[in-house]
Amino acid sequence: MSDKLENKGEELKGRAKEAVGDATGNEQWQAEGKADQAKGALKQAGEKVKDAVKGVTHKD
Repeated sequence: MSDKLENKGEELKGRAKEAVGDATGNEQWQAEGKADQAKGALKQAGEKVKDAVKGVTHKD
């Protein structure tokens, strides 16, 4: 469960960083924010796949 929270936190951090970049016109922060969001979303997707595999393998 902590991995899921950590991944969501990374995504939210990215949103905040992007918002600050938008507000200040800082293109580097905008790009980093988008990258952090993508990384967090990708990790969350990986967790969902792991959960799905666990569900399939533990139904016996």
